Amino acid sequence: MKIAVSGKGGVGKSTIAGIMAHYFVQNGYKVLAVDADPDANLASALGIPKSEAARIVPISHQRALIKERTGASPRQFGQLFKLNPRVDDIPEEYSFIFRGIRLLVMGAVRKGGAGCACPENVLLKSLLSEIILHRDEAVIVDMEAGIEHLGRATASAIQEMLIVVEPGARSIDTALTIMKLSREIGLRQFRVIGNKVQDEDQERWIRSHFPASLIVGMIPYSEAIRDADRQEQPLIDILDDRLRTEFGAVFSALVRGTRPA
Repeated sequence: MKIAVSGKGGVGKSTIAGIMAHYFVQNGYKVLAVDADPDANLASALGIPKSEAARIVPISHQRALIKERTGASPRQFGQLFKLNPRVDDIPEEYSFIFRGIRLLVMGAVRKGGAGCACPENVLLKSLLSEIILHRDEAVIVDMEAGIEHLGRATASAIQEMLIVVEPGARSIDTALTIMKLSREIGLRQFRVIGNKVQDEDQERWIRSHFPASLIVGMIPYSEAIRDADRQEQPLIDILDDRLRTEFGAVFSALVRGTRPA
């Protein structure tokens, strides 16, 4: 099971990705959670204490690793470097394990111009491709709104693009753009999950923008989730019965994966 979680910044992507990672572990899956958003928040959403999360060094900051695997120093242009570096051992060697979840923090993909190619970019993209194409556990990737990390081959191996939306026009516009760009590189499996939904009017408004077959759940706005985030509590620990029901339904739908492309 390979799931990419995307959406506009601030809609709760990391919250959804973190809670779903715990659901997969609790249901017997081996889980690799990948934070591929430069604004890395997945460690917090998983409930990793800040003192421990501060010790996690993103792969894009691992200068010695980048030079060893690509043959070139990071942040220096005009060098020759390997375009297919070895990356298969990185998830085990550089991940952080918390409650059975293996977390790997990627760091930022540089955007130094169209077609920017530099050692750290090559390593990150090769690593994500390796994870999605060849790992045998459940992989949950917390992505930024764009799809810069994905190529055609990688996209073809993603079983679900889970797009998080909130009751706001910009959130909907971003979701539709993600779908359009993803289709252009061959990714066809989408799910939409509403988040921070406060009433039936907001739920109906979100549903009006997408086919019913794409919508996998509606997560109500929760003060408890907001407070737990501030208090560094694992979000999975504070879910009330309604939230557990909603997230359980989302998990079941993702595992079934019965919707045709």
